[in-house]
Amino acid sequence: GDDNSGRKVITFSCCRMPPSHQLNHTRLLEYLKYTLDQYVESDYTVVYFHYGLKSLNKPSLKWLQTAYKEFDRNCSYSVLPSMIIKSLLTISFSFPRYKKNLKALYVVHPTNFIKILWNIFKPLISHKFGKKITYLNYLSDLREHLKYDQLNIPQEVIRHDENLRRKQKGKLPPVVKVPPPRPPLPTQQFGVSLQYIKDKNKGELIPPVMKETVSYLKRKGLQVEGLFRRSASIQTIKDVQKLYNQGKSVNFDDYNDIHIPAVILKTFLRELPQPLLTFECYDHILGITSVESSLRVTRCKQIIQGLPEHNYIVLKYLICFLHMVSQESIYNRMTASSLACVFGLNLVWPSKGTASLSALVPLNLFTELLIDFYTNIFNSRTVPGE
Repeated sequence: GDDNSGRKVITFSCCRMPPSHQLNHTRLLEYLKYTLDQYVESDYTVVYFHYGLKSLNKPSLKWLQTAYKEFDRNCSYSVLPSMIIKSLLTISFSFPRYKKNLKALYVVHPTNFIKILWNIFKPLISHKFGKKITYLNYLSDLREHLKYDQLNIPQEVIRHDENLRRKQKGKLPPVVKVPPPRPPLPTQQFGVSLQYIKDKNKGELIPPVMKETVSYLKRKGLQVEGLFRRSASIQTIKDVQKLYNQGKSVNFDDYNDIHIPAVILKTFLRELPQPLLTFECYDHILGITSVESSLRVTRCKQIIQGLPEHNYIVLKYLICFLHMVSQESIYNRMTASSLACVFGLNLVWPSKGTASLSALVPLNLFTELLIDFYTNIFNSRTVPGE
């Protein structure tokens, strides 16, 4: 899922750890490195569910030492995840790139022992990294920081949370009634469908927020290193969204931060009620890795031919821009592959739940092909009003 700043979220659930004697720890180490590498180029968040870590399934000290040495000596993996024996999992960083990209670590259902151990090891960890760690006693506390409903939380953790709440004063806290959602404003841009925006903007096919952010980035952002990788102030993003939703003008020069329009563009895509590539295309896109390499571009073309006309036009507009960004990768370091890692899950996601880790490879590959072979893929369909 995503946090409230649009950063990707990695979750680790201790209750899913099998008994140590059944676990191939070498494969676990490779899996940790693979998972973290999916997000190395972008800001991200980690949520650690502590419940379920027991003497039966905690890693051995020997394995922890091996993991430490593996991450520490291999500069291509700047992250050092280390699980401290007896109920502590924390993540510390050996190299600047990963230390910078991890923006928050939420420890859910921490025990007192974890806090004691943290205080012991705190002098060894930088103050700046320490500020990124937040202890959360209940699952509901996560709602303040990220999109809770997108998280795949194990049932064991949910039941444990319910038990903790029952023990609190012997009863559950009162249910807070949530008021019904307000109808969207006529000028609304975020969280409404492409059709709604079109109907409220005199039939314009490209949403105003997309047209303005893309135009601005074309003029001033094409050669900015790390474009789309960096986050921006949460409050500023909310303020800009509010201006757009109220139909007010936005001058990005006033903010003196090129990453604000970049984040606004990603946020717009992510908050569409239905993904730009549609729910219907999700399974077809997942199948791209099973297609022979020489036929994948043709398969991409076939899939997007099935998009509704409006979606196709908006997608073509966006991918044309991302192709331009990739052409400046010598300056901005954003190749088609890098852009695909950022935009893949902003263009398509499943209708229920969240995309699994295994889905990232085909989703990113499909997006990368769209960007790399933009001219070839989008040259065969002409639609009225484009």
